[in-house]
Amino acid sequence: MALIADLFMIIGAVTVGLYCMILGRKLRKFNDLGSGMGGAVAVLSAQVDDLIKSVAMARESTNDVYIQLRDVTERAENAQRRLELHIASLHDYGETDSVQNQKQSFNASPPNNIEPMFVRHKSSVSG
Repeated sequence: MALIADLFMIIGAVTVGLYCMILGRKLRKFNDLGSGMGGAVAVLSAQVDDLIKSVAMARESTNDVYIQLRDVTERAENAQRRLELHIASLHDYGETDSVQNQKQSFNASPPNNIEPMFVRHKSSVSG
């Protein structure tokens, strides 16, 4: 009985050794930087680093553009307020005589002897 138990132990040890040897080969191929998954992981890691740098640069650029846009908007709002003030101050001035004369000339009825600007003539060519 001890002989059979020793035989099963030897077979088990050889089987486990073969399994470890096959697993070691697969792991070496897996970690190979040239063609295995290790290379893919290294490439993806480098791409993630590049992407993080790109996002940081985009964030800085966006902040700069935001600050410029805010400044331009503030200047435009200030100019709008000044223009509204100027327009409001123009309403305070009375109409001058030349403005009143222009309004009267626009409101006056046109004279009756005005000829039309465009005249259609019948053509003598028959089709």
